[in-house]
Amino acid sequence: MSHDSSSRRVVDGLRTLITSSTAGMQLPSTRALAATHGVGPVTVQHAIRQLVGEGLVETRPGSGNFVARTRAPQISDYSWQTTSLGPSRVDANPIGSSMLTVTADTISLHSGYPTDELLPLRQIRGALSRAARSSLAARRPHTAGLGELREWFAHELTTGGATTVRDSDVLITPGGQSALSSTFRALAGPGDAIVMESPTYWGAIAAAKQAGLTVVPVARGTHAPDPDDLASAFELSGARLFYAQPHFANPTGALWSDTERQSIMKVVRDHGVFVIEDDWAHDFGIDKDVTPLAANDPDGHVIYVRSLTKSTSPALRVAAVVARGPARRRIETDRTIDDLYVSGILQAAAVDVLTQPSWVTHRRNVRELLRERRDHLIRELDTHATELTLTHKPAGGLNLWLRLPEGFDSETFATRCLTHGLSISPGAEWFPAEPTAAYIRLNFGGSHPDRFEEAARILADQLVPK
Repeated sequence: MSHDSSSRRVVDGLRTLITSSTAGMQLPSTRALAATHGVGPVTVQHAIRQLVGEGLVETRPGSGNFVARTRAPQISDYSWQTTSLGPSRVDANPIGSSMLTVTADTISLHSGYPTDELLPLRQIRGALSRAARSSLAARRPHTAGLGELREWFAHELTTGGATTVRDSDVLITPGGQSALSSTFRALAGPGDAIVMESPTYWGAIAAAKQAGLTVVPVARGTHAPDPDDLASAFELSGARLFYAQPHFANPTGALWSDTERQSIMKVVRDHGVFVIEDDWAHDFGIDKDVTPLAANDPDGHVIYVRSLTKSTSPALRVAAVVARGPARRRIETDRTIDDLYVSGILQAAAVDVLTQPSWVTHRRNVRELLRERRDHLIRELDTHATELTLTHKPAGGLNLWLRLPEGFDSETFATRCLTHGLSISPGAEWFPAEPTAAYIRLNFGGSHPDRFEEAARILADQLVPK
């Protein structure tokens, strides 16, 4: 007879015994059970361990095995934490819908990340494998980051503009979100104001509030904020930080024109403030490429943030902050205290991917794939969901920003779409203050482009008054 069948026989016998016994009663010894069932002591011990795992038997060292006592469910009281923690620094639901996990059969137009088809996954796998075999696998990198990676970011900015950016101006961080959080904390204190475009990236809004900052919204439509409005926001709030996405803004896809860039930078210089330039979509230009503000900023007004996470792989949490002067030192201090350093393996893998000729080819292919997806989704919306108003056709990025008809609530609308198998991002969460109208964001860089028509039909159906 096999060990497993013998053990099952002992387990079954003990179950019968336990059923007819009272809680806390001692069970026969291992030797007695072995004799009763004709098995060895190891088999008995195996059966006992199984019943202990099921909560039917409890073992008391030095005393023996007993029928488990029924324990009353523990009721925890966390009410003391309300007083201890004090007021919350974030909204009730600070995490944006783009981080939502949905079922595989849901049409995912809510995500903030591109699908695998748009990522250099083969190059990433190879680069990670090579990095894991290098000396960096067991070595602590410099707190500011690997020299080769910092040089690459500096070269990217210097090549595109008139300002010389040095590798010593670059700090490597574990992702763009971490870069924003550190910059906010390092350059402002709790209670200080920060000006933000409205609408804008939900993660920046949440990070600013987490840092205890007061968010001062300045309106932007399909272009840049009005320079006079921006100047007024600085003067009335006393803010010395301005968070902005000049290129293919998330969620709207809006792009500052050259004239707007010059006007806004004049306001920034006149008021002696910092622009935190979030260049999140640098690698997702479709109809045009862009030059960051930081590439033409000799006096250090621009704090530049560029992440590689979306353009390479969600697993490659690597980004850079470019800053000069005392501001850079403050940000580096915050980064070192917060994370000490970024994984050398991830940094080495990033350098490997970015310096291969295939990176240039990959970016060119992504541009064409994004153009196809953007235009495909727009066509389906124009055909089937005519009640939606596309604010403009974005020249880059991953998203379409659409206005709902009057009388609709974006969060309620998104919930109804999800019950019909379509996930979208409600516009309300992208506004630092009250939404000016009901909008939704659709990501055309995510999964299921073959289901864009179905998605448009679901949207159209939910636009019909119920």
